[in-house]
Amino acid sequence: MKTRERILHKSLELFNTLGEPNVTTLLISDELDISPGNLYYHFKSKIDILSELFDWYEHEMLALLDVPNEPMDIEDQWFFLHLIFESIARYRFVYQDVVNVMERHERLKHRFQKIITKKKAATLSILSSLQTQDSLRASDSEIEALCENIILTATFWISYAIVAGKHVDESVLSRGVYQVISLVVPYLEGEQRQQLQQLKQAYL
Repeated sequence: MKTRERILHKSLELFNTLGEPNVTTLLISDELDISPGNLYYHFKSKIDILSELFDWYEHEMLALLDVPNEPMDIEDQWFFLHLIFESIARYRFVYQDVVNVMERHERLKHRFQKIITKKKAATLSILSSLQTQDSLRASDSEIEALCENIILTATFWISYAIVAGKHVDESVLSRGVYQVISLVVPYLEGEQRQQLQQLKQAYL
């Protein structure tokens, strides 16, 4: 692996473990056993590293949120949710202190807001698909509120877990998926409701 890639992967690991505000370029170079000058040759500042890692996150998230127009079955829809939380886990430094990170990096804030908008559109598409298939019984206003609650839970779940004193690991992220599914289950009908109840248990 080339030095530039090593810097990015180590920075991502440190940002996720320690939180982006607590990581310096000196720490990154120490962890990689390279000189600060070597790191500076590839990245002029930590902001440059952060921006490129956000590029990775943005590319991955936008690809996931490109939801197909055709109806998906319930397993496909919740596999989509699982993939979203996997992406959140890979780039959890974005979510651990999301308000602070976005306030300190205005350009990233606008890009993150676009992702939130895309998340809302994808979620509304999935819920509307369930409604069209007569699997979900809810009014338009209920669907709108449900969509907001799903986005809210997915965006702030890691921050909530940290405030609650939990170590952010796979079990915490699985619980996040469980919570989102729990929001939807009461609106489902018949076989779809039973199927999602069964899927939900896999995340406990």
